Amino acid sequence: MIADPVSAQDLNIYGKAELPWDVVRKAMDAGIGLPETAGFLGTVSPSGKPSSAGIGCVESGGHIYFTSGPGTKKSRNLTGNPYCTLSFRFPEIDLVLSGEAHRVTDAGEIDRVTAVFREGGWPAERSGDAVTAPYSAQSAGPAPWHLYRFAPHTAVALALTDPHGATRWQFAH
Repeated sequence: MIADPVSAQDLNIYGKAELPWDVVRKAMDAGIGLPETAGFLGTVSPSGKPSSAGIGCVESGGHIYFTSGPGTKKSRNLTGNPYCTLSFRFPEIDLVLSGEAHRVTDAGEIDRVTAVFREGGWPAERSGDAVTAPYSAQSAGPAPWHLYRFAPHTAVALALTDPHGATRWQFAH
């Protein structure tokens, strides 16, 4: 999964209850890539308007990846401004990652990530410097799709179960 953070800040307003990063890592390891894990990409348009779209993600080689059609609002927004958020609802925590997403065009990396998508049940394949499959989510637009690699700068988690609490982590970038 993604690299360990370099610092943490307890955000719990009801006492000291900094969440262990291990709790977040366990939730991401178990949930990213599953169809039942709600995931959303937040982007900003060139005019400054925010946008959010449901997406499916996978983890590979310490990075989180997602796809998007080149004509979609999210891809157009990322082309102009790579800063974005990925938000997830896991059974134990709500997690918001803030960072940057950049398009991947390396054939080897696309092959590696599409293999992970296939292992999860989506029959994705590389087609040139993009991804194709017989189907995808309606919000992805028509194939081929661009592959994006997300690199987090910060993470904020709110625990929904014991030990409860809220914490913000900072990553090296």
